[in-house]
Amino acid sequence: MSQKQKSFCFCTLALGKKYRLLAQQLAKDLEENSPGTSIVIYTDEPEDFKSYGNTLAYKHQQQGILLCYHDKRFVLAKALSNFDAAIYIDADTRISSKVSDNVDWQPGITAGHCENLIEHISKYSPERLEAFKKVASKLNLPLENTQYIGESLFVIARDEGRESKFFEQWGMIGRYLELKGIHSGEGNAMGLAAAQVGWTVKQEGWQAIKQAVKHIGASMTYTQQTSWDKWKMRLGYHYRLNLARLMALKDYDFFYK
Repeated sequence: MSQKQKSFCFCTLALGKKYRLLAQQLAKDLEENSPGTSIVIYTDEPEDFKSYGNTLAYKHQQQGILLCYHDKRFVLAKALSNFDAAIYIDADTRISSKVSDNVDWQPGITAGHCENLIEHISKYSPERLEAFKKVASKLNLPLENTQYIGESLFVIARDEGRESKFFEQWGMIGRYLELKGIHSGEGNAMGLAAAQVGWTVKQEGWQAIKQAVKHIGASMTYTQQTSWDKWKMRLGYHYRLNLARLMALKDYDFFYK
């Protein structure tokens, strides 16, 4: 099956040298275990991927205030502009066996490691529960019926435009949480956004992908930061914080009341 014939792709973020190196290895793994499958990459240095025939690399600058976790929505949106389904995979993941081409991804979101959002937050970050209750109240959502979504490997498939609304809601929820000092745990924001657009999390086909991959964790690799890198990070943080505050003014009632 050729690249053009395939209705799905993989996608990831690769910001910073460490993650670019990891994404290069991921692209090699994909070529070996799923020939003809594309991987869409949002990265600060697209030139690093020009020799990889299965990559579609695009320039991206971090939008998240402190971390880039909520930026996943941007590369997913780009991937879905060219493919019917996009498999998001963290760059610090290896594909170690053949990837099935025979999964018919259902519209909406497919993921594993799903559990009740209240139970998940209470278990791992109980200090954040009140913030999530407030978000759910603003969205008129019953938090007890909302799911946490495993964020390192999941699939978004086109759903008559609902995916765009999902990304919009994810972005607004993520920005609200970041302005409250909650910069990680994007699977919680994804769960709220999915509930807001009426998606239930599907699991059909997810195991077929999961069995082929191994999440190694970026902490297993190390890239030394220079003083210049650290200065850029501090400068970027304050720029993105002020920008997020300005953008929040457009939805003043949601962010500040």
